[in-house]
Amino acid sequence: MDYGFNEVQQDIRDLAREIAIEKVKPERARLDEEEVYPYEIMKILAQSNMMGIYIEEKYGGLGGGCMELSIATEELSKICGGVAVCFAANALGSYPIILHGTEDQKNKYLPKVASGEYLAAFALTEPNVGSDAGSIETTAREEGDYYILNGTKQWITNGGAADILTVFAATEPGKGARGISVFIVEKDFPGFIVGSKEKKLGIRCSDTRELRFENCRVPKENMLGKKNRGFRIAMNTFDKSRPGIGAQAVGIAAGALEEAIEFARTRIQFGQPVSSFQAIQHMMADCAMQIEAARLLVYQAARMVDANDPEASKISAMAKCYASDVAMKATIDCIQICGGNGYMREFPVEKYMRDAKITQIYEGTNQIQRTIIGLELIKEAAQKKK
Repeated sequence: MDYGFNEVQQDIRDLAREIAIEKVKPERARLDEEEVYPYEIMKILAQSNMMGIYIEEKYGGLGGGCMELSIATEELSKICGGVAVCFAANALGSYPIILHGTEDQKNKYLPKVASGEYLAAFALTEPNVGSDAGSIETTAREEGDYYILNGTKQWITNGGAADILTVFAATEPGKGARGISVFIVEKDFPGFIVGSKEKKLGIRCSDTRELRFENCRVPKENMLGKKNRGFRIAMNTFDKSRPGIGAQAVGIAAGALEEAIEFARTRIQFGQPVSSFQAIQHMMADCAMQIEAARLLVYQAARMVDANDPEASKISAMAKCYASDVAMKATIDCIQICGGNGYMREFPVEKYMRDAKITQIYEGTNQIQRTIIGLELIKEAAQKKK
């Protein structure tokens, strides 16, 4: 299909696909089995100018946006969802700086992210705080020219690999969402401690960590945006990043279907290829239709985000929710198409299923997405009555 990509977007798609097939595919099983961060692949992406495709040219990037990031993320995810999230998590960690950073902050950090010198992470989730982002327990108190951070973050993607992190903390504890601020924390700031690495069901090569802040000293000039406006910064960031999760989900589902179709074409049962059976054809057809619908919704959401469309928040939530649900269903069906082979770890389809599950959970569970969508629909209906 013609998705309306311009020449630059087509080049990004082709380059990401080439890197995925030539560099990621030979390594994906090992990265998954050994649970090691793909530093060498990140270097290859940096050398190919892929790390800054969503960053403005004046900060060393390509000048693209959510659409370009989604295209690259989908292509990488077709081969390995774990590598794709290692790549895309840099955007999640950088978006607060892009959206709310001062010129000094942008000039200091974004060129290094765009070049691949710095990896980034987004630190919001805590042991007692997941979907309820307004209940953050990590605190930040003023002390001279610094804020002193204390608390623990959990399940932070790129947590141990990141050079810079955008960290959310309560500057006025007890005020909930109205008392949260955001800080740029560098990995060598005193009091910042990288904790244990998590062992996960899927996306195993991504570095998911516990992070601790023990009287961590952060210069005041590293606060992002205005004091106590951190919750809004988080929501703005998710509106920008959720199509990327949708793109990851689409890529995982599409990659699984490609593997399942190839298996069905070559697997002989009852004297003929499994793909000749109508039951299998219908399963493949349903997967293909749902993946295509999800892809179109993701691309539409990305275009709306880049156009600053006021309805982008609702459509981004739809894209993330629908695409991740499709990914989970499609990967399960692809295992079924492949039968016992699909259940075996030496065959790639089971990894696609393990990688798909997290897309329904992180950056807001799909239940939260449905709440966001429902509230937006109610608000729109009320406005029409006025």
